[in-house]
Amino acid sequence: MSLFSRIALAVCLALATPAAVSAQDVRPAEAAAYIGQSVTVTGTVSQVHYDKKSGNTFINMGGRYPNHTFYGIIFAKSSGAFSGVGSLQGATVSITGTVKDYRGKPQIVVTSPSQIVVR
Repeated sequence: MSLFSRIALAVCLALATPAAVSAQDVRPAEAAAYIGQSVTVTGTVSQVHYDKKSGNTFINMGGRYPNHTFYGIIFAKSSGAFSGVGSLQGATVSITGTVKDYRGKPQIVVTSPSQIVVR
């Protein structure tokens, strides 16, 4: 391999590395360590719960409420953009967004269907 080829390869690898690092994929049990960061949480959906009082939908991973380790929340104001969320129960999904802490549990607020990918 020529010197030019080695330099070009090194530059390509250097440029590709930050992109790979920024697209972190974490398990539900690890999400609490990423509060304030944008990540993709991938796991099996343990429970999908629609709260009739608030109109919010909860996508729980790592156990059923109240023992779940992570959840995605779709607020009532965004729910019109989603259909078939109940079918996610038991599926392996990835939820992407900024992890926030709410009452000691890590969550991602889901406002767009593009944030949820079925694996």
